[in-house]
Formats: sequence, C-alpha cells, structure tokens
Amino acid sequence: MPELPEVETVVRWLNRSVLGQNIARVEILYPRLIRSLAPKAFSRKLQGAKFSSVGRRGKYILLHLDNDHTLLLHLRMTGQLFHVDDARPVTKHASAVFYFDNGRKLVFEDARRFGVMKLTRTSVLNETEELMPLAPEPLGPGFTVDYLRGVLQKTSKTIKEVLLDQTKVSGVGNIYASEALFLAGINPQIRGNGLSPKRVPKLLSSIVAVLNSAIEAGDKLNSGTRESADTYFEGTYEGRFAVYAREGERCIRCGSIIKRIVQGARSTFFCPRCQRK
Repeated sequence: MPELPEVETVVRWLNRSVLGQNIARVEILYPRLIRSLAPKAFSRKLQGAKFSSVGRRGKYILLHLDNDHTLLLHLRMTGQLFHVDDARPVTKHASAVFYFDNGRKLVFEDARRFGVMKLTRTSVLNETEELMPLAPEPLGPGFTVDYLRGVLQKTSKTIKEVLLDQTKVSGVGNIYASEALFLAGINPQIRGNGLSPKRVPKLLSSIVAVLNSAIEAGDKLNSGTRESADTYFEGTYEGRFAVYAREGERCIRCGSIIKRIVQGARSTFFCPRCQRK
C-alpha cells in the first residue's frame, strides 16, 4: 500500500498535470469505488468543475474543486492514476475516468478494486469520518517531540504498532516504520511506554528524515518528466531500503543478518545488533 511519500509524489504530479482543466464528464466503471453518493450523482457534481489544487492528508489525496467540493481519494493497495490523451483506450482495471475539455483524461486504475473515492464539501472536509481521526502530519508543525512522547507514554503496544496507527502517526506505513526505527536504532518490539523519553527526539527526527528522503527520491524520478508521461512513478524509495524486505541479508551498518518478525499481522524487518532491546 502506498505510504505518505508515494502519496505525496502523486499529489505533486497531479498539481503539475491536471489543475485548471475543465471536467467535461466522469465515467464510473466500478460503482463500489464511490462512497456516500450514487455514481450518477457523483458524476453530475463533478461535471463542469475544475481542479483548483491538490493536497494530502495522511494517505488521502485531496483534489479540491472550484465548486466548494473536494474529492477524497485513497489508492489503497493497487490504485494508480494515468493522465493520457483521449485516444488511448482504458484497460479492464479502470475504475473511473475523468474526461477534460482539452481531449485529455485522468484514469484511475485499480487491479484489486480496494480504492476509495468520496466527494464532500470543502468547508466540512476536516470533519469527515475519513480525516477527523487522523493524527498530526509527521512533516507538519503539530508533530512535535512533546506530542510523540505523550502518545508513546500512554500505550503498551509495541513501538512499531504505534507508528502504524493512523490515529497516532498519520501517513506512516509498514515500510517507513521499519526504516525509521532502524535509523533511530530502536528495537521494534519495545513497548511505547517502555521507550526512554530521551530517545523520542531521535525517533521523531528519524521518521521525518526517512519520509523526506523518500519524497526527495520520488521528486528526482518525476520532476520534469511526468507531464508528458502516462503516470506517476511508483516505488520512489525501492532499492534504497536499509532493512525493509532484506531478511537474511547483511546490515549495511554492522554486517549482522537482518531479521523478520510479525507484528500485528505485518512483517517487521530489523537488525538485531543495531536495534538491541
């Protein structure tokens, strides 16, 4: 599932490729994609509108329209966006197609059909059931040492599970949680309230550093190339992982063997030497 850096990459690509284009019509090919409205009503509210800006909240993409509505989009596991000319046919995995007056179209493809779209009034966006429970953005001003220290002190869950809880840390998923804990030198099995308060600043700075590094990698791969291409580039950080998906390989720091454990039905990768309990 795309995490904060991948979603941010999509947001930046959309800001370069779809703003100001008039939506001629919207075709919903997979009705269950749409939440809270019937597909026909959804399409009617979008027809004739323009995307005025694109933002992000956690793992949600926020496509703001010029008619006081915002389209919430969650890519889930396999969602992808393509911005192509009208002559290109859509594939069997297409769930929705936005047709623009200039002959281009924005296609949302989703092989597993887990993606979600929801239209809401922009004025009540932060009160929606999707966004209201989300924690402060880890790259925003609300994600402070005091905030993170308070979150950890109140729970006996493992620190890895805390980082995956979107009501505690917004946007971080399985990949970057493992990477941040390695960078911080913290064992993923430590309980939240068992982490020394003195180590919280290092954990916070590691989360921010890993996320920013992945976003920067995505920008380098996408900058100046995607407006003429069909889709944003996925896997912005792949190939640069320190521990994630490297079970059995040697640690880049100490040479120990990377281990994998299961926490909350998710795989966790760590170095048993660099991340001692």
